[in-house]
Amino acid sequence: MRHRLAAALCALSVAIVSGCTAQAVPSREPAGHAKPEVPPGATLIEGAGATFPSALYEIWFQKYQEAHPKQVISYEAVGSGEGVRRFVGANVKDEERVDFGASDAAMRDDEIANVPAGVVLVPVTAGSVAVAYNLPDLQPDLQLSRDALTGIFLGEIKTWNDPRIARANPGVTLPDLTIVTVVRQEGSGTTFAFTKHLDATSDIWRSQYGAATSINWPGNSMRATGNEGVAGRIKHAVGSIGYVGYEFARKANLRVARLENRAGQFIAPTEASSSSALADVQLPENLRAYVPDPAGADAYPIVTLTWILLYRHNADAQKGREVHDLFRWCLTDGQQFAASLGYTPLPPAIISQSLAALETVR
Repeated sequence: MRHRLAAALCALSVAIVSGCTAQAVPSREPAGHAKPEVPPGATLIEGAGATFPSALYEIWFQKYQEAHPKQVISYEAVGSGEGVRRFVGANVKDEERVDFGASDAAMRDDEIANVPAGVVLVPVTAGSVAVAYNLPDLQPDLQLSRDALTGIFLGEIKTWNDPRIARANPGVTLPDLTIVTVVRQEGSGTTFAFTKHLDATSDIWRSQYGAATSINWPGNSMRATGNEGVAGRIKHAVGSIGYVGYEFARKANLRVARLENRAGQFIAPTEASSSSALADVQLPENLRAYVPDPAGADAYPIVTLTWILLYRHNADAQKGREVHDLFRWCLTDGQQFAASLGYTPLPPAIISQSLAALETVR
């Protein structure tokens, strides 16, 4: 009991220090983003959006700029929801306007209808949403059934030694410790991918919450901004568990759960298990496709594509060509950098469709 209380107080202290609890979440403005210096004769290409692929985008844009010094690329990782808002461009400040957006939740038809210049959605990479946890004394790695995963994030499962968790971890001594979930504060494509999986696997979740970029989370939750913020909260709060891009969990050296997939296998997020989830994906003409519950026996169950949002018709034709060339490079030469950072290179069929969509940008 003393151990359980101490961990609960630790989690509570993290929530107090951050200014957010499950009951009261103050608004938080993104940190200021200084515009880079643009040499004479160079072009500034500005984008904003998803944090999930931001580690890969940083490398891509750095490598591309080194090879193309006349293009200066600035990307602000503000979350998918904010990225879509800035890309749509209604009632945004001049300094928030972008040449491209980025989102892990593909734009809806009603959002696209609000962009007079037209929209081209281009999948550029993919990755796993890991379920990371902080139980330093637990061995071996935690396994979570579909029922237990949903129960934790519904707030129904409140302690780590709950029988619904124990059933998938035979012989493991689970601590009598309060569970604290760590979730996203802002509109998030990572949240959409995670809740899309819960929506596909749980009738209760589907009837109460569904898939969304922002959720009024039940239970004992702490909130954080961005994937990096979620990873940081989990790292410093014993007894916590949260969903986060696998690359951020790996960078923070967090332990991640093996999740039960549709075939009943417990699978860890890896390049191979993520690629397996994407193996049979067929993209429709609009390139919007989700894999909320892949069927493969060795497929990790929470994998998402992530999209670049481009204007179909650019008022500045030269910049339109430069944006086109940038993302053509990302879809070809740039794919080699994905796996080393914890992302999943796109299958050849998806790359082909993305390149074809890119050619419609004017």
